[in-house]
Amino acid sequence: MSLVEEFDKTGNWFFKYRSFLPLVLFPLATLVVYLEARQDFAFSGLKWSIFCLFISLLGLAVRILVIGFTPSGTSGRNTDQQVAESLNTKGIYSVVRHPLYLGNFLMWFGIILFVNNYWFTAVCILLFWLYYERIMFAEEQFLKRKFGEQYLEWSLRTPAFFPRLKGWENADLQFSFKNVLKREYNGLFAIGISFAYLDVLRNYVEYSKFKISGFWLYILIITFIVFIVLRTLKKSTRVLHVKGR
Repeated sequence: MSLVEEFDKTGNWFFKYRSFLPLVLFPLATLVVYLEARQDFAFSGLKWSIFCLFISLLGLAVRILVIGFTPSGTSGRNTDQQVAESLNTKGIYSVVRHPLYLGNFLMWFGIILFVNNYWFTAVCILLFWLYYERIMFAEEQFLKRKFGEQYLEWSLRTPAFFPRLKGWENADLQFSFKNVLKREYNGLFAIGISFAYLDVLRNYVEYSKFKISGFWLYILIITFIVFIVLRTLKKSTRVLHVKGR
């Protein structure tokens, strides 16, 4: 099997399980916090917590820009296999080819920084790069085969991962706030519970008792309430139903 075929195969496998594989970071983070608690960054306290949370919420905001304008029949809303009834080249896709993965990286990067360990941060960045590089390769192979010259022209003017804001083109679809509420509440709650877990773990290592800092307790409560309300609306009502999307 050639390297191209190997990258394509593994990238499609990572694509299928991309929502679950990053969870392996939690056992690693737990081990790092427990064993390397004294080898921290020079940053800590409330300001550092707010900064890390801001990075994660920035990633969620990037995802919201994607989901709010994404039409049906695209891989951005699919988990089983590559799907693309049309090629997204406008909105945030006019400045970066893989905005969902940029958003995912930023969401996790804020959590990774909160662990407060140089080596853990460096290793996670490397793992994420290798992990998402394979997925992006597989997606681009699929799009290249399906859209040919249209894809090639778009890829030549649009960077893969680091946005270039010059050349922004407005999306054709109207932004769907309902679509965002229906699909992104899981991500918000994941942020809240991830930070809360690390805070409890760090407090246990430092003080030998389970406790959560007031700031992260409020964040956890807020994200949990939002999760319950939006999940109930999605599962039990048609309030968040979006026709045709």
